[in-house]
Order: sequence, then C-alpha cells, then structure tokens
Amino acid sequence: EVQLVESGGGSVQPGGSLKLSCAASGFTFETRDMRWLRRAPGQGLEWVSRISRDYTTYYADSVKGRFTITRDNAKKMLYLQMDSLKTEDTAVYYCALNCVGASCSYKGQGTQVTVSS
Repeated sequence: EVQLVESGGGSVQPGGSLKLSCAASGFTFETRDMRWLRRAPGQGLEWVSRISRDYTTYYADSVKGRFTITRDNAKKMLYLQMDSLKTEDTAVYYCALNCVGASCSYKGQGTQVTVSS
C-alpha cells in the first residue's frame, strides 16, 4: 500500500523559511518521480516542484529560486526547503506520486504552511 506522510508545516513570517518532509513507503521510491503540490485557500491544486529519479529538478515559476526539492533514496524521504516565504505561499502542501501535472494517483494528507505577519 502506497503511503505518503508529510510533516514540517507551520506558521512563519514573510521572509522566513520552512523545510517540509515526506516519508514514503509501499513502493519502490528510488525508481519514481516525486512531486510537491499545494492548495491555497479557495484554490485548486497547484504543482509546485518535481524531482525525477535521476535527481533532475523542476519548479513552478512562482517558487523558482526560493524553493529547493531534494530526495534521500536510502531513507525514502522527499524534502522541500522553502526560503523567502511570501504570504501567497500559504497553502496545504502535499507530496505526490504518479502525476500528470497536478493530477496524481497518490498524495499524502498534507501539511499546512501559513505565512503571515
């Protein structure tokens, strides 16, 4: 059974940083592309970042230069380092698997990130 469990969310002031983690199990993590998605209040799911199995990274324009996606295949962990956070980054963040854009077969329960002064 595929399981994705996010953690690391919280409240932070604009300009601050947070690091999200996602623990994966139930599939061969090292062979799969992984993504981070988010859903802002009242909005649909948005694709944030992707890391391929060969560690190539991709970012939405809205987070490029501020967010960094990484993975640790030995630990089956996915990470999202978020720096220079803005109020518009406020959302529930999900790690996800088996995606086309922001449409994914599997995603976790999400972790809330709130950026506010």
